[in-house]
Amino acid sequence: MIASVRGPVRHVGLDRAVVEVGGVGLLVHTTPATVAELRAGQEVTLETTLVVREESLTLYGFADPDARSLFEQVQTVSGVGPRLALAMLSVLAPDDVRRALAQGDLATLTKVPGIGRKSAERLVLELKDKVAAVGGGTGAGGTVSRPAGTPEEAVASQVREALEGLGWSTRQATDAVASVTGGESAPTEVSAVLRAALRELGR
Repeated sequence: MIASVRGPVRHVGLDRAVVEVGGVGLLVHTTPATVAELRAGQEVTLETTLVVREESLTLYGFADPDARSLFEQVQTVSGVGPRLALAMLSVLAPDDVRRALAQGDLATLTKVPGIGRKSAERLVLELKDKVAAVGGGTGAGGTVSRPAGTPEEAVASQVREALEGLGWSTRQATDAVASVTGGESAPTEVSAVLRAALRELGR
């Protein structure tokens, strides 16, 4: 998977940029705030996520790993795809998204085009404890979780993307990875692969 790109900026649009890597221009979809910092000819490094679909390969880029991590995390919620996740980060800063989710601030979340009250409630319900843990706080039961951007999360993210590339939905891929890391029973056809990938962290 493409985790980052580095090279000169060849084109800047409203919500995208073309970055030349090894003589190839890669179209990277990003937020207006990130685009505002780019200039044609400038050398840039963007943290990226490659979203694989049957009919397309779409690259999304971010200024830092924190934004990329949140972009991937909100997509674990049913009904939230990459475009809506990017819209959230286009309207709100990562810390503002986490704060709104942790505090159940529906008014802030519904400022994002495409997110109504029911969608906001679902996001809060499914991510409230998780975003608090990512921010370095304590989750359910007072357990301190690892911060975003750890090697474990990076590998888990790559495994999720690989499963999505094989036709799994984002939710199915996320649940499969979670079942392995949580010590539960994963689907037999992927459990060995997932465990092998995650064991690489200990080498």
